[in-house]
Amino acid sequence: MPELPEVETTRRGVAPHVERQKVTAVRIYDRRLRWPVPRDLPRRLVGRIVDRVDRRSKYLLFRLGGDTLIVHMGMTGSLRVFTALPPKQPHDHVDLEFGNGVVLRYRDPRRFGAMLWSPRSAPLHPLLAALGVEPFAPEFDGDYLYRATRGRRAAIKLALMDSHVVVGVGNIYANESLFRAGIRPNRAAKRVSRTQISRLVAAVRETLTDAIAKGGSTLRDYVDSRGEPGYFQLDYYVYGREREPCRICGATIRSVRLGGRATSYCPTCQR
Repeated sequence: MPELPEVETTRRGVAPHVERQKVTAVRIYDRRLRWPVPRDLPRRLVGRIVDRVDRRSKYLLFRLGGDTLIVHMGMTGSLRVFTALPPKQPHDHVDLEFGNGVVLRYRDPRRFGAMLWSPRSAPLHPLLAALGVEPFAPEFDGDYLYRATRGRRAAIKLALMDSHVVVGVGNIYANESLFRAGIRPNRAAKRVSRTQISRLVAAVRETLTDAIAKGGSTLRDYVDSRGEPGYFQLDYYVYGREREPCRICGATIRSVRLGGRATSYCPTCQR
């Protein structure tokens, strides 16, 4: 599933091509996503100018005046930039065409993504309203995360993946951040010290920054706006490396399940 680094990589690839550009055509081939693509999306978009493309958690937000087109890539979605449009393929769902000749094509084989409209007259969209802080925001610091984890009996990894606490830290990057911080992922969140929490905040930012620089991770389907895979998976310390030697100490990487997800750690580096 595309996580924050993959979505941010897509945003950076898309934004220069569509910001300050007019939408000239919208072609909906298949409305059947997680929620149906609005039938009136062409009427709402054609003739409008995209002011900017933002990211909130794992959502791309195309800002048009006070209105917003919300795009989520689900598990297998991608948003590609084309100047010479290839023939439509079976899993292509929506094309957005712009005055400069660029076409954004949304593709999603499993159809768990979304393309939704949020008008300026509506309150903050329910998908965005309850989200926690962004990991790169100044508010996400050691004091904030320490307060947010006090009293939590759940594992620190699950607290880190709670989008009401901090957004965009999915399974891969929670594993990798906890390794860099030297914290065992199944440790109760309330038992993680203030010093460890501060290290974890820094590790989250460092891990996400490194992943964005490498175009995110491609494990199965993810490609960026140019159709290129990410390669951060080549630098994993623990995720997907069960029973392999730790790259730091040589100990065998172990795995447990937390919240139904595979959770890898080094028993030596993460005491």
